[in-house]
Amino acid sequence: MKTIFNSIVLGVIMITCLSCNANNKSNKANVVLVETIKHETTENEANNQFIKVALLLDTSNSMDGLIDQAKAQLWNIVNELSYAKCGDEKPNLEIALYEYGNDNLTGAEGHIRQVLAFSSDLDEISKQLFSLTTNGGNEYCGQVIETSLNQLNWGKNQDDLKLIFIAGNEPFTQGRVSYKFAAKLAHKNDVTVNTIFCGDYEQGISTYWKDGADLAHGDYMAINHNKATTYVSTPYDDQILKLNQKLNKTYVAYGSVGESKMTQQSLEDDNARGYSSENAVSRTVSKSSHLYKNATWDLVDAEKEKDFKYEDLNEVDLPKELKGKSKSEIKDYVSKKRSERESIQSEIQTLNQLRRKYISKNQNDNDNKLENAMIHAIKTQAKEKKYKW
Repeated sequence: MKTIFNSIVLGVIMITCLSCNANNKSNKANVVLVETIKHETTENEANNQFIKVALLLDTSNSMDGLIDQAKAQLWNIVNELSYAKCGDEKPNLEIALYEYGNDNLTGAEGHIRQVLAFSSDLDEISKQLFSLTTNGGNEYCGQVIETSLNQLNWGKNQDDLKLIFIAGNEPFTQGRVSYKFAAKLAHKNDVTVNTIFCGDYEQGISTYWKDGADLAHGDYMAINHNKATTYVSTPYDDQILKLNQKLNKTYVAYGSVGESKMTQQSLEDDNARGYSSENAVSRTVSKSSHLYKNATWDLVDAEKEKDFKYEDLNEVDLPKELKGKSKSEIKDYVSKKRSERESIQSEIQTLNQLRRKYISKNQNDNDNKLENAMIHAIKTQAKEKKYKW
């Protein structure tokens, strides 16, 4: 079965979102991009709408706060994207991650690393975010933007909403690749570059972060990257966390990676809970949405794929509870787990509606700068492609 999962890049979050206005084609010229990371396009992927997010994150010494915000606010951002609609359709989500400006990275490649290419595997995205560490370095903004444009598979659909978010705190002018060249290249390929300066708003303007965003028709934002993420606990949190335990029991791991991926699912629950129980609640909400898909290792999700066939399953790939079972018995087991999951997810979503109303009354909109800056930019730019929330 083909996989739609690829890597994410910390240092840059790029989001690509397919437009629902498929008949309104753009006549913009395209620059040929060199694709260095293989990406298989499945039949499902080719026919569905996508939001693709690419994050380029500065991981030099001064950026510990930025990385912490990205880890702590990932699930809230995912949840907000899960509410997007284009007509009656809910778009899929892919996220890519780059890190740059870290002395541990190869200088010959501009101190840049693709952490993860475009992927819809939210657990893998979380894992890679939590793997990031900071260490000194030179921050080459133009080069990391160019690298992400060349390496990632942005697709050929001119109706896609393609967004780059680059965050850092050094002058935008550093490095051998001009930020002006990179921004113009992005614009020619219908990719919007949004810049997030970690520091004073006016300083970001004077160091050309705003100019970089303007050239690529994106948004410029300045945030306090050292501000701790704030959470609002609600009366519904404990119920949602209890449902998460039930939700995990509906997964039917199979194949060579099934067991390890189920373990990773639990580890990412722990990572979220390590920040706060409220963050763990946000992750649980993400797991109840259409964006949380694990067809590469979970039989319940895999069965929904067009190319899935029970006949292709080998006995060795099955979990112990299904070994020796007939095809009919396996189908019945998976069907039961699907029914349980859908019921649990529906209950989580119902509680989350009440939770969102409670939070909106008790949280300052300016509390979590990275999260709010990204969501504001995404919603503003998505309107041009007829997306609604």
